[in-house]
Amino acid sequence: MTAFVFPGQGSQYPGMGKELADNFAVARQTFEEANEALGFHIARLCFEGPEQELQLTANTQPAIVATSIAALRVVQAETGLQPAFVAGHSLGEYAALVCAGGLAFGDAVRIVRQRGTFMQQAVPVGVGGMAAIMGLDNAALTAVCEEAAQDELVAPANFNSPGQVVIAGHLTAVERAMALARERGAKRALPLPVSAPFHCPLMQPAADGLAEVLGRVTIGELLCPVVSNVEAVPNRDAGKVRELLVRQVCAPVRWDESVTVMAAQGVERFIEIGPGKVLSGLIKRIVKGVEVQNVEDCAGLKTL
Repeated sequence: MTAFVFPGQGSQYPGMGKELADNFAVARQTFEEANEALGFHIARLCFEGPEQELQLTANTQPAIVATSIAALRVVQAETGLQPAFVAGHSLGEYAALVCAGGLAFGDAVRIVRQRGTFMQQAVPVGVGGMAAIMGLDNAALTAVCEEAAQDELVAPANFNSPGQVVIAGHLTAVERAMALARERGAKRALPLPVSAPFHCPLMQPAADGLAEVLGRVTIGELLCPVVSNVEAVPNRDAGKVRELLVRQVCAPVRWDESVTVMAAQGVERFIEIGPGKVLSGLIKRIVKGVEVQNVEDCAGLKTL
C-alpha cells in the first residue's frame, strides 16, 4: 500500500517546481491555473523568488500547494499511481485534500492565501514565537509547557517525530519553556525563525476568519481517506473536512501519530510529493522498514 504525503510551510525555496514545469505540460498548466486563481504570477515567485517575498506567509502557502499539486499531477500522469491514504503536514493537508478530490485546486490556493494572511495578522509580530525541542517525550514536554506558561500561553504545536516536538505561544513563555526543557534533559531547544506562533490557541482569530472562507467553498466526496492533523485518523467523511481544517489552525499537528496510523493500516511506501524532503526524514524516524521516496524534480520522478 502507498500513501502520498504533502509538505508544509518551511519547505519552500526559490526554483521549486521549475524543472517539472520546464519538462511536463501538466505541471506548466497547473502553475498557470494557480496564477489565474490567485490573480498574480505565483509561478514566477516559485521559480525565481525573491526569497524574502516567497517567505511571506500569504505567498508561501499557495506557492507550496501549487508546487505540490504540479508534482502530484506529473506523478499520476507518468506512473498511474493512486494512493491508499493521503496526509499533509499542516498546510500540506490542503494539497492532500486536492489529491483526494475534496477541494478543487483553484479553491485550495485561494483558501491558503487567505489562511496565510489570517495567520500572519492573528498575533502582532514579536509577541509570539515557536521553538523546536529535541529529546523529551511528549508527556514531559507537555508538563514543561504547563509549568512555563505562568499567566501566558505556550503549548505543543507539532508532534513531528519521537523526541522532536515544536512548541508555540507567547514569546516570553516559549523562552521560559526552552530553558525549563533544557533543565529537564532536552538535548536541544532551538527558537524557530517564524513570523507567528502557529498551531496554538493564539491563532483563534485566524481560525474564525478561515471558518468564514471555508463556509463558501464546496467540499467534494473524498475518493481516498485523508489522515487529518487534528485527529490523526483516516477520514472519508466530506462533511467533517471544514471543521477539521478550522480546528487545525489552533490545534497541534499530530504528524507522528498520523504516520504510525497509516503504517498500521498496511502502508509500506510513503511518497512525499512537493518541495523539500522534511517529511521523508521524519517518516524514517517514526516507522522503520517502510520505503520512503520524494518527488520534487525529474530526478525524484525517475527514481520513483
